[in-house]
Amino acid sequence: MLTIGKLAALAEITADTLRYYEREKLIRPAKKSKGGYRLYDADSAPRIRFIKQVQCCGFTLAEIRQLLALRYHETAHDDDERRWMVEKKLQLKDKLRTIRYISKVLDDLIADNAA
Repeated sequence: MLTIGKLAALAEITADTLRYYEREKLIRPAKKSKGGYRLYDADSAPRIRFIKQVQCCGFTLAEIRQLLALRYHETAHDDDERRWMVEKKLQLKDKLRTIRYISKVLDDLIADNAA
């Protein structure tokens, strides 16, 4: 079991961020110690890393909460959720196209400056 400080360090976030994620119901402690300290299991660090990665892709906290529920099978998948997942996938594909284009522009600029 990990304390909030150890988990925060392992996940490379602050304890305040971890508390925020907890308030937003993105993560929860597995139990509390006799002294009342939050204790997290080993699966919490990969979950936090996933949350950070999804945030970088532009997902809102509400969307991340929904995605986590789907990923960890906390809810059954219905047609609305499937449509939402397809829409998010299409949005990510569009962002990837844009990133690839800008990366190509930067490659060209770097090559021009090297000459």
